[in-house]
Amino acid sequence: MTNNDYFQNLTLDLDILDKSLYWLRRSYAICTKIGVKPAYSDEECDAIETLTSRYARTSDIIIDKVELEDSGTMIDVINRAHKRGLIDSVDEVRTIKDLRNKIAHEYAREDIESVYAQVVNFTPEIFAIAARILTYCSRYDRKDHSQG
Repeated sequence: MTNNDYFQNLTLDLDILDKSLYWLRRSYAICTKIGVKPAYSDEECDAIETLTSRYARTSDIIIDKVELEDSGTMIDVINRAHKRGLIDSVDEVRTIKDLRNKIAHEYAREDIESVYAQVVNFTPEIFAIAARILTYCSRYDRKDHSQG
C-alpha cells in the first residue's frame, strides 16, 4: 500500500466514524433521559436496542478500522493506540470490546438492564476516545490526500 492509499483509507474510516458518532450521540441523549430502571416500555426497549447497536458499531469502527498501520495483531494495534495517547489503557479497550461482544452475541433478555447500564456508563469513553482519534488524525489534512 502506498501512503496515498493509507490516507484514502483513513479519510474513509474517519468519515464513517463521524457518521457513527452522530447517531450514537443521538441515541445516547435519548437513553440518558430514560435512565436505568427495573422495567422499560416497548418504546424504551426500542431506544435501548438502538443505543446498544450503535455503541457496538462505533466501538468496532474505533477498535478495528481507524488504524494508520496495516500490520500486527489486535494487541499490536491497541498498544500503538495507547502509545499515541488515543486510549488510556489496554483494560479500557478490553472492557469496551467485551461489552460490544455481549451486545453482538444477543445478550439474554433478563440481562438488558445490566448491559444497558454498562453501555450508558461506557459511551462517554467511546466519545472521549473518538475525540482523541479525531484530534490525532487532524494533523493529516484529509483533503490533501483524498484524491489519487
